[in-house]
Amino acid sequence: MPLDLPEKLTGQTRIVLIGDIVGKPGMTAACSAVPMLRQAGVDLIVANAENAADGAGLTIKQYEQLVAAGVDAITLGDHIYKKREIEKSLRLQSNIVKPANFPDKAPGKDHCIVRTSAGVPVAVLSLLGRVFMRPVNCPFEAADRVLASLPESVTLRLVDMHGEATSDKQAMGYYLDGRVTAVLGTHTHVPTADEQILPAGTAFQCDVGMTGPHRSILGREIEPVLRTTLTFDPNTFHVATADVRVSATWLDADTVTGRALRIGRLRIPIETK
Repeated sequence: MPLDLPEKLTGQTRIVLIGDIVGKPGMTAACSAVPMLRQAGVDLIVANAENAADGAGLTIKQYEQLVAAGVDAITLGDHIYKKREIEKSLRLQSNIVKPANFPDKAPGKDHCIVRTSAGVPVAVLSLLGRVFMRPVNCPFEAADRVLASLPESVTLRLVDMHGEATSDKQAMGYYLDGRVTAVLGTHTHVPTADEQILPAGTAFQCDVGMTGPHRSILGREIEPVLRTTLTFDPNTFHVATADVRVSATWLDADTVTGRALRIGRLRIPIETK
């Protein structure tokens, strides 16, 4: 299925962030979408994969599947260490990152620099919000530290702001406006309709949304969630399977200045067996 995106102009780089990949349906959807995104002129694909392993965590095999499918960089979030095995990839691989405001000793790199097929470098970093989230270091200080370490030649800079509160994400967007190409939110699994270019040229959206089964409650089967909500009876919340979609956000940026020029939401239905 061809994607209806505007023609990319000369001198621009097109970047996509695929929202939280949930379970096997999300993995299938994300991997299936990569060829469509490339056909639509996408130069760099980043995916948040912290929910890929049955809804919590990421395995080494899944990391390898995403990279083999053509995903250029992978971000995570509060479920980063749910599968202990991924620590090896976090330490050894150069295209997967932990939230930069985790402790220094936490396994993983605080950012990565990946390149498009044309050789254009793009810095990718993840930050964890603090409102209604686990205790972490200051994301604003972490962003300052990582940005100060980047070469000036790396003008394209994508921030995955993984957080619960829209206020947390908006604050980061305006704090980094003009210093990064994009601040795009993940974690809530629900896409927001506030995609915009901020005054100094940073693309922003509170949440990109979920890649996985949308006939669900945040990717989980509906009935067990409802039953536990109504009765407090403990249940196992398995990943749902119906209405599988990719939720993603695309942006076009000036390759020289790093300023975002256009931004838009993507919803890609995926047929699954």
